[in-house]
Amino acid sequence: MRLTIITDAWHPQVNGVVRSIENTNAELERMGVEITMITPEAFRSIPMPTYPEIRLSLTTPRAIGKALAASNPELIHIATEGPLGLLARRWCVRNGMAFSTSYHTRFPEYVAARAPIPLSWLYAYVRWFHRAGGACMVATESLKAELEGRGLRNLRLWSRGIDTELFHPRPLSETPFGLPRPIFMTVGRVAVEKNLPAFLDLDLPGSKVVVGDGPARADLQARYPDVLFTGVKFGAELAQAYAEADVFVFPSRTDTFGNTILEALASGVPVAAYPVTGPKDILKDRPEAGALNENLRIACLEALSASRQQARQVAEGFSWAAASRQFLDNVIEAKTQGRRRLLRLRRLQRKPA
Repeated sequence: MRLTIITDAWHPQVNGVVRSIENTNAELERMGVEITMITPEAFRSIPMPTYPEIRLSLTTPRAIGKALAASNPELIHIATEGPLGLLARRWCVRNGMAFSTSYHTRFPEYVAARAPIPLSWLYAYVRWFHRAGGACMVATESLKAELEGRGLRNLRLWSRGIDTELFHPRPLSETPFGLPRPIFMTVGRVAVEKNLPAFLDLDLPGSKVVVGDGPARADLQARYPDVLFTGVKFGAELAQAYAEADVFVFPSRTDTFGNTILEALASGVPVAAYPVTGPKDILKDRPEAGALNENLRIACLEALSASRQQARQVAEGFSWAAASRQFLDNVIEAKTQGRRRLLRLRRLQRKPA
């Protein structure tokens, strides 16, 4: 089975989209799926304004069409709504090739935070982009319900997994990072959409640690000199950092899932977050593994007494093998459903104005 995945989010970016695709690909290859990736690595690109770590590909419909045709795909998945995803969608529609899509990031909110574009316009683009696919994958039930309320109809669930061998509880040191406990930690991109000041402004005992990098780091590091900014960590070093935390704080209100939540829980670290999409889906059956509250300070303090054992047990319920099987089933279903949607779309396009 040959699957081609098109994504604007790829190395050297470090984010949940990239990690989700990488882990899914590893499982799919074990299932015998032959995967071709079409990413910004193959094209000239420019840094995205206000976020230079993200590269915007500069290419043509012909180049994307040539790359897609060369992959000879049986199945096509378009992972992002950016320049490569847009050109791949165009090629698929013109050539009658069914495809699936995924909604990894709150694209409208992400763009609106950086440009004066009305959310209604951006959600209109999202509906237009995803409606041609046979299935649009989302990570949680609450996100599915939210997007259905905004007019998306072809939604399918694709959960996430966690490497519970890499991320696991470890003995706690007395002064991790040379700081007094309790350690309140967050991990991820240091960018405006992550809502980090909501955490950094809190009056909390002990110490605050931010693991990650991004365009907002220099500004936040200057504004919060008492907070430790470690920069990006990977692999065993990242897993060790997680395991030293007393509470993992997730201040974002715009993530569609929150892979870092699973990494923290697998490390035995209770989570403090707002009761929003992602945290409320992951912790809905295990409130004792963390605390959700519209008052993030209260959530942080309550999470100090949450169960590290229960946190680990929550993470053990998520596997990449199960999530990847779900992904593949959706892509296969989209091949059938997508043909019907493309036929309807073509008929609409042929109707006179």
